Amino acid sequence: MSATITILPTSLANKIAAGEVVQRPESVVKELLENSIDAKARSISVTVKDGGKTLIQIADDGAGMNEEDASLAFLRHATSKITTYDDLECIRTLGFRGEALASIAAVAQVELKTRRDEEEAGTLIRIADGVIQEQSKTGMTRGTTITVRNLFYNTPARRHFLKSNSTEFKHIYDVVQRIALSHPDIAIEFVSDGDTIVNLPVGSMDDRIKNLFGERVFATLIPVNEHTELINITGYIGKPNFARKSKAEQFIFMNGRFIISRSLNHAIFSGYEHLVEKGNFPFYVLSLELDPHKVDVNVHPSKMEVKFTDEQSIYRIVMAVVRRALGELEVVPSVEFQPAPSSGPFGSGGGSFRHSEYPRFSNFPPINPGSFTGMRSGQDDGDVLPHGGGVPGPGASAFGLDVEPLFSGAGTSAAGPAGDVGTQVLRMDRTAGEHTDAVAIWQLHNKYILTQIRTGLMIVDQHVAHERILYERAQLRFQNAVPSSQQLLFPHTMTLAPGDFALAKELLPDLELLGFQVKVFGKNTLVLEGVPPDVKAGSEATILQDIVDEFKNNQNRIVLDARDNLAKSFSCKAAIKAGDRLTESEMRSLIDQLFGTSMPYVCPHGRPVIVKVPLTELDRRFMRT
Repeated sequence: MSATITILPTSLANKIAAGEVVQRPESVVKELLENSIDAKARSISVTVKDGGKTLIQIADDGAGMNEEDASLAFLRHATSKITTYDDLECIRTLGFRGEALASIAAVAQVELKTRRDEEEAGTLIRIADGVIQEQSKTGMTRGTTITVRNLFYNTPARRHFLKSNSTEFKHIYDVVQRIALSHPDIAIEFVSDGDTIVNLPVGSMDDRIKNLFGERVFATLIPVNEHTELINITGYIGKPNFARKSKAEQFIFMNGRFIISRSLNHAIFSGYEHLVEKGNFPFYVLSLELDPHKVDVNVHPSKMEVKFTDEQSIYRIVMAVVRRALGELEVVPSVEFQPAPSSGPFGSGGGSFRHSEYPRFSNFPPINPGSFTGMRSGQDDGDVLPHGGGVPGPGASAFGLDVEPLFSGAGTSAAGPAGDVGTQVLRMDRTAGEHTDAVAIWQLHNKYILTQIRTGLMIVDQHVAHERILYERAQLRFQNAVPSSQQLLFPHTMTLAPGDFALAKELLPDLELLGFQVKVFGKNTLVLEGVPPDVKAGSEATILQDIVDEFKNNQNRIVLDARDNLAKSFSCKAAIKAGDRLTESEMRSLIDQLFGTSMPYVCPHGRPVIVKVPLTELDRRFMRT
């Protein structure tokens, strides 16, 4: 009987091993950039084509290699970073396993040019399928240039799973951005399909943040600088009121290495306590320096996960440092006391909170729906509605709800204050098949809409209800290709991060179908000239950035069709929010339009829109049964 266990050929074993190290073009860029940094490069150029699928080239001015080292570099477990087990216990370089070049060469066509300073000529090596095809001398300056072509050309199944060029570009940009932030002392140029995305000179961390995120973002940051016996922490954290809906701008570096740590992320977020609203995430760039003996980076093939010998102490220090930085800038909220009215149902005299259950914080102004103008200007020009008219009424809406005359005749009146709804009549003939002739409607905590139905009480979440309406409206615009747009009186110029700019450019045709009028205006800059009528006045300057952030969040969580993702992102960001006060006509219009949708019971993300409380349940609670 013949043996069933065989030794795999080296080429096949290398392809299997390459699957752990090289998952997509981003992995190649990361590994080669780390090699350049370990080689003491002071200038690095990154060039890619077709999202790195066709070409990736990394050129540096580092130490370079001699001919012998260059030929050995493509062997598995060949490294100059460590030689003993003690070295593994104290990693001071970004690379150390000696697997990257062998893995890349197993699944791509690779060309290496390298030269040390003391040598007259450099070394050229061409390798494909893990086998050296050519080795010769070449003229070049000191440093190393590695060109990777046709990634996964010999493993078509792996290539099939790569995403679109723009998606792969975004992943590569994220790697370049992290390297640029962690090593501001290195000049970095990034070119994609002939366009220079970033060209960063040597500078400080301040310069890098300004170059990558802009002066406006930098102005919202709080410096962090703490030195302890265990760990040193430097960098910046964002002010709470500038938190965004995306986790994309959160960076932790440990000894110059970008790391992913749920523990440290939680420590930072805990440092903010309740200063950041649920669903928002603060910006931060923090560099941690600690003894390499006290951290293990040999945990995952990506080398981005780490384990600390004293994780609890590091957690407490990071949380305390964030709290101290926030406290020094007096961004910790304070409760605002208000004098009690001289008379009323609760007596007179003394002091009280503005809202006893929900105290107002002095550093956070209350949400205000703002005012609305026929030609949008983003200014507070009075209660003029988008469709004309000086007061809210039929045919107009402060939130783009396209209010229709839903009721008329005796017992009705023009839209009055939201609190005076006891005598108003709500048309409920389509509300879940339950009909009433005369019901009241209330807004609870500027968040939920309450109304009576035949079998009890109906509660509607105003945000997700409007989200469902806008989502189906967006889908209809995509199907019909008939956009509706409202011109801005003063166009908004927006400067985006390069990755966001590339994504926004890709989405421009679909954004135009939604009703956005956007023009590319120079490097990483867009001009917003018009918005869909659903966009609330005053939010025009931020809506596009919010949509891009939400699009990225959805992309990271689940696989979505691009248009469906955009429709979900737009509806989420353009919908009225919890905290927005609605007039009675807006509440009635919202419910009427909700039950005109194909699926009024869940929002596009699957959250419930309606909760019904049966009268029998209320009777049971009050012991009437």
